[in-house]
Amino acid sequence: MMNATVLIAFSLSRLNDTTVNRLTLTSLTVLCFSVILLVNGALIVTIILDNNLHEPMYIFLCNLFINSLYGTAAFYPKFLFDLLSNTHVISYTGCLLQVLVIYSYAATDFSILAVMAYDRYVAICRPLEYQSVMTKQRAVWLACFSRLVPLFLQTIVIIMTLQVELCGSHIEKLYCENWSILKLSCNSITTHNVVGFIIILYYFGQVLYIICSYILLVKSALKSREGWRKFMQTCVPHLLCLLNVTVAMLFDVMYARYGSSSVSQSAKNFMAIQFLIIPPILNPIIYGLKLTQIRKSFLNLCRDDRQVKGLG
Repeated sequence: MMNATVLIAFSLSRLNDTTVNRLTLTSLTVLCFSVILLVNGALIVTIILDNNLHEPMYIFLCNLFINSLYGTAAFYPKFLFDLLSNTHVISYTGCLLQVLVIYSYAATDFSILAVMAYDRYVAICRPLEYQSVMTKQRAVWLACFSRLVPLFLQTIVIIMTLQVELCGSHIEKLYCENWSILKLSCNSITTHNVVGFIIILYYFGQVLYIICSYILLVKSALKSREGWRKFMQTCVPHLLCLLNVTVAMLFDVMYARYGSSSVSQSAKNFMAIQFLIIPPILNPIIYGLKLTQIRKSFLNLCRDDRQVKGLG
């Protein structure tokens, strides 16, 4: 019997199915990671450098883009290393660290979107109170809350996983995932399932809060042309991002729990990692294209940079 105290490494068995198209997959992975770094990094720099964007809504957006870099950094470098090597192994500590970062990344996305829903509710439904309610200090506190609570909850999950005795070391996925580790347990994992269910309910509650907020937002926005214009400009991107993240996470959860043997392995692999591909790319593009202020600031920074190079 093997337990958590003596297990030193896991093998990622699903990587064995990627050897045939390794060159193509490596090229696509490098391209995808580069695009994520570029689009998220560009908008983070734009928001930081432009004083006009130092407002609550853009602080939350910057937090969302930083979270994309945080989560994908736990997957892509290791995945690329595995594609270029013949041994698909990750240390026990490294595996749990990857679980912590990837899970907290996904959970933080929902928390940030919930905070952004509150910000938009105050801005549109209580516009006269917005400046006094949503101060920069409160925005920073909410941004910290959206990051620290998910990290705390996932730390509890990892601590519980550390106590599990394992009878195997083969994870049937492209990266470390807590459910895949728990399936290797020698004993009952009922307590872990209960805690996991409670955490899922917590984030389901956040999704319900966002939905209720937007029902109120739509009702308020319909009362005036200006309110509807503000809703379409600042809230529609938020809804698209929520849909993007939710669908991505549902794919991963459904695959992890109910993956069908009739689905090809390539499709399963994509379903398992698409929440690390689609939201980090689409979210900044959606906001960058839709929000006029960000788009103008980014273009102004690019124009100023070209002018500086021209003078040089």
